[in-house]
Amino acid sequence: MYSKQELKEHLKFMGLISSDALMLHSSMKAIGEVDGGADTVIDAFMEYLSDGLFMTPAHTWAQMSENYPIFNPKTELACVGIIPNLFLKRPGVVRSLHPTHSIAAYGALASEYVQGEELCTTPCTPGGCWDRLRNIHAKILLLGVTHIRNTFIHSIEEVLDVPERFTAKPVQFYIQMPDNRRIPVSMYRHYNRHTAHISESFDKLSEAFYERGVAKKVSFGDAEGILCDAEGLFQVTSQVLSHERNCLIDRENIPREWWANGML
Repeated sequence: MYSKQELKEHLKFMGLISSDALMLHSSMKAIGEVDGGADTVIDAFMEYLSDGLFMTPAHTWAQMSENYPIFNPKTELACVGIIPNLFLKRPGVVRSLHPTHSIAAYGALASEYVQGEELCTTPCTPGGCWDRLRNIHAKILLLGVTHIRNTFIHSIEEVLDVPERFTAKPVQFYIQMPDNRRIPVSMYRHYNRHTAHISESFDKLSEAFYERGVAKKVSFGDAEGILCDAEGLFQVTSQVLSHERNCLIDRENIPREWWANGML
C-alpha cells in the first residue's frame, strides 16, 4: 500500500517540478492500493505541484445529448473516472464551461486558464483549454492508460483541420453560468464514419513520440505511465500528418520515415 510521500517521490523521479503545468489522465485501478485511496493520490499531485497548475479532464460527452442538453458545471459528474470527480469537489478547483470536454484545474492561474470555454463550438476548439496546453509548455501524464485517452491529440487534429472528425450538424446545448443564466451553444460532436471512437487510432503515434523524445515511460504506484511534452506531441503529430492528414484513420501503420531524424 503506497503512502502519499511515496507517491510524491514517484513524481520527483519522473523529473516533475513544483512549478510544472500537468494534465493527468488516469486509471485508479492501475495505480493500485493507496493509503487513503484516490483522495491521497489527488493530495500528492496538488501538494507536489504547489507552484504550478494541476489539471484533469472533466468530460461529460458520454451523457450530454439532444435529450440531456443542460450542462451545469457545479453538479454534472465527469465520465472519466473517480480521480476527476473527487478532484472537482476540492476547494479552489475550477472547471471550464465546455459542455462536453471541460477540464478541472487547480493553481494560482487556474481561473484565468479555463476562461472562455463557453464560446467553443467543437470538442477541442483551437485556442481553447486543450489546445493551450502546448502554449504553457504543459506536460501530459497518462497513468494506466495510453494515448487512446489523450484528449490533447484531438486538439492537434482540430488545429490541423483533419477531415471527417465531426458530426454534420451541431447539437444545441445550454450552459448553466455562474450567475444562473443558461446560455445556448451549438456544439459539433466527434464523429467518423469508419470508427466509433476516433481516439482508438492515437496509439499509432506512440513509437514516433518515444523515438523523438517527446514522451517517456514512467511509473506511479503500480501503474505504468507515459509522461509527455504537449508542445513536442504537437510538433511530431504535425510532422506525421503533413504526409497524409487522415493517416491515423486510413492506415494500419505509420511509416517510420515520416518522423525519423526530424528536428524539434
